[in-house]
Amino acid sequence: MSDLDPIDPRTALELYLEDKKGTLSRSSIKSHRYRISTFVDWLDDRGITNLNDLTGRLIKEYQLDGRKASDWAPSTEKSMLDTTRVFVRWCESIEAVDSGLSERVQSPTLTGDEGVRDQQLDAETAQEVLKNLDRFHYCSRAHVTLAVMWYTMARCGAVRSLDLADYDADKQSLRFTHRPETGTPLKNKHTSERYVAIPESLADLLDDWIELKRPDVTDEYGRDPLITTTNGRIAKGTIAGYAYKYTQPCRYNRRCPLGRNPETCESTEHAKVSSCPESVSPHPFRRGSITHWLRSDVPTQIVSDRADVSEGVIDKHYDERTDQEKMEQRREYLDNV
Repeated sequence: MSDLDPIDPRTALELYLEDKKGTLSRSSIKSHRYRISTFVDWLDDRGITNLNDLTGRLIKEYQLDGRKASDWAPSTEKSMLDTTRVFVRWCESIEAVDSGLSERVQSPTLTGDEGVRDQQLDAETAQEVLKNLDRFHYCSRAHVTLAVMWYTMARCGAVRSLDLADYDADKQSLRFTHRPETGTPLKNKHTSERYVAIPESLADLLDDWIELKRPDVTDEYGRDPLITTTNGRIAKGTIAGYAYKYTQPCRYNRRCPLGRNPETCESTEHAKVSSCPESVSPHPFRRGSITHWLRSDVPTQIVSDRADVSEGVIDKHYDERTDQEKMEQRREYLDNV
């Protein structure tokens, strides 16, 4: 603790929010302010005026108090603790708290009816995963696959269904088409067909993939897949393997929250990447992306059309926003009327 720089919790919160303005939407900033302010107020009530004194035990007491005194619903508790973890991790970067403290923030895993929205990949983690791929595995098949999945909110089957001709470089868009007769059906058949605009960064990545890395092969039906292996069209199992592998914290964050040694951990073996308790399957990419766009003030109807999922299903299975976040977003809309 002697190497830490003293800072009071509220000053750290303001610095954190200022730092995040370049990467988070205005609504996400508001959500983070609300959640972390709750934590900072709790610390203030207990006389914690220096974040250097923050411990895993204090964070656990905060979690238990929130559950008991504030009557947090399980999904609310998860959202509050997930954001607290992000804040604590940021505090590590400015030497305000002990290194590794964020790994002791235990966010609950939802099950049963509480777990309709169980796992998701939050925007901050997704950015770390993609940044790691961009830096160390640029334009690899894994990089392209996971980037397309995150930015389009598409299901695995939709990602693998894409052909070269479905990518329009000039319009920076992707076209999803139901082609069951040649092995790539879409979940909701023809109603799943849609055009999706993509950001310039993804378009640049796809351009480089096509020009530099894409194996020039056709699939068994003579089609030209956008994402290929040396054997043809990418398989769903390969997509799942990429998700499990590159969401392992030891790969994108260079440390394991469970204290395992990556050199000896069997979860880092190719055939066992899905056994890592901290990594996620492809579906949380979709869930996390949907929640990210909702928190970025994109109307539910637009997210529904882009992700090929009904508004009702979004509300039940995907929307991780708390009631407080929804209220603040409604307030912003009303203030502009």
